[in-house]
Amino acid sequence: MRLLPLVALCANAVFPMAPPPQDLAKYTPEALDREVATLGTARKALMVPMRDGVRLSTNIYTPRDARGPLPTILWKTPYNEHNLRGSTQRYVIEALRRGYVFIVQNERGRYFSEGTFEILGRPQTDGYDTLSWIAKQPWSNGKVGTLGCSSSAEWQLALAAQNHPAHAAMVPMASGAGIGKVGRFQEQGNWYTGGVPRSLFWVWLYGVDTPIRPQLPAGLDEATRARVSQYNDLSATKPKVDWPTQIQHLPLETMLSDLGEPPATFEQFIVREPGDPAWRTGGLYHDDMGWGVPALWFNSWYDVSIGPNLELFNHARASRDDREASANQYAVVAPVTHCGYANLGPDTVVGKRQMGDTSFDVNGAVFAWFARWLKGERGAFPDSTPHVRYFAMGENRWKSATQWPPLAAKPMRLYLRSGGRANTLWGDGRLDIAAPGREPADRFRYDPLNPAPTVGGGDCCNGGLVIPGAFDQRGVESRQDVLVYTSDPLDKPIEVSGFVDAVLKVSSSAKDTDFAVKLVDVALDGTAWIIGDTILRARYRDGFNAPKLMAPGVAYTLKPSPIATAITFGKGHRIRVEVTSSNFPKFARNLNTGGVIAKETTPIVADNGVHHDAEQASYIELPVIR
Repeated sequence: MRLLPLVALCANAVFPMAPPPQDLAKYTPEALDREVATLGTARKALMVPMRDGVRLSTNIYTPRDARGPLPTILWKTPYNEHNLRGSTQRYVIEALRRGYVFIVQNERGRYFSEGTFEILGRPQTDGYDTLSWIAKQPWSNGKVGTLGCSSSAEWQLALAAQNHPAHAAMVPMASGAGIGKVGRFQEQGNWYTGGVPRSLFWVWLYGVDTPIRPQLPAGLDEATRARVSQYNDLSATKPKVDWPTQIQHLPLETMLSDLGEPPATFEQFIVREPGDPAWRTGGLYHDDMGWGVPALWFNSWYDVSIGPNLELFNHARASRDDREASANQYAVVAPVTHCGYANLGPDTVVGKRQMGDTSFDVNGAVFAWFARWLKGERGAFPDSTPHVRYFAMGENRWKSATQWPPLAAKPMRLYLRSGGRANTLWGDGRLDIAAPGREPADRFRYDPLNPAPTVGGGDCCNGGLVIPGAFDQRGVESRQDVLVYTSDPLDKPIEVSGFVDAVLKVSSSAKDTDFAVKLVDVALDGTAWIIGDTILRARYRDGFNAPKLMAPGVAYTLKPSPIATAITFGKGHRIRVEVTSSNFPKFARNLNTGGVIAKETTPIVADNGVHHDAEQASYIELPVIR
């Protein structure tokens, strides 16, 4: 997954912070190189041994003329960063200016690091051993902070469960792919949502997982390795793929081998069910592992797995393994896409929607946090800082809360209603506070070879298959296989902040099918802005460890995982819910056969229904702040 493009940002009026540092995004690459050389000294391609003998390539940047033991910031990555560039280079400069040692380490099996690549890079062992190594160095004060976005954040989660004595603080940004199961969510590191495989990891693994890779000869001395790293980065460039065409490939298990790729991680994961205990053998964090590190979380409303991220924040706050750590969990949730914090500013557009002034001093918050925990400057990040700072979209301003969801949020139930013709935005579907009486079900035909397309929403890292963000859904809502339920225009604004739950009563002619739900804000001009979505494979309606096929025509209750958001529906706006059976290519299509997902090739058309009457009500529950 892509790295955080860091830039110093202006503090906002609601949450004033220290003045931002000089804007390094305006520097040329050559100027950034000179700045690093001026501020510090570098020791490159140092091979740090792990407990199993595998050595990880590590670059150490130390402030020039530094005196005494120093705090350390650790950035661990599967990406090619031996020669600094982009966001990592800017972080190194900002850290050197403030008197931190900054370490960039490659995960095992990547570039100069030895061993075999594994997603998340063995955080419980490799991460732990790296912290132990740092703490023993003469230049270390024994306190390490971990930092990173996406892949450089995800490995931090399982490490936090180890409660290493040197792990003083962490800043995980957009870290959802490091979460296995937490609370109501069991996505297994973004591989699934509601038991439906997501396409983003297939594309990401194609670029990252290279089981056959060049390596330097064994026994090279450190100076030679450092020299070679300046002109040979061991970086493979794979052939370009026409992903809009390739994503149609069936069966799923040969998605990458069809391109000529040797078998690797994809082939292992694509055949795993969401409840398979094998998910616990890797580096994912699960909510029975404990928690031991103070954390400053950065998340985004239009990112993948925002729900699990906020669920984990709540879990870490509730953990009693380390009371100091639990008391010091803070979250910032921005209205941007994956690792898009550099886009915060006075005139932010996410997708096609104007978010107004989203300014937030990200750098100031990060380094204030580290000053408190790594340098002992308690006042740098005071106890009075709100535990949750979130951007309320629609209203377009930053707000604070003591918890998530905000304490003032109370559930409001809206029922799905119609006369049996909710198909398309021109149908008779409506959202109503009043419960239904005798009403016919809404029905649609789902053809896996003509799925409802993904348009925006929360996603990332999929080779351009899906552009995340807020986009108009009216094109999707014009399809006959999409049920559309819309409220009356609101007579006053309503803030919805928290977890949005959907309960559907459904039936199908097929043994198995999917039901996808989307929350939409309909503006005064009719634009239907996507707020969030979720999906559930019907066979997992009773849990991921107990898959059960459907009987034709029988109604079942489905409870997809919640949608997490903060959106103010303005006066005159309407709240809308879409229900259909696909959201492709974000989510893999269900071929409706009831067979093994990864091996299916021949689809069956399903006639699906959503029921809403007095005995079988379908509804959404919104966390409303009145």
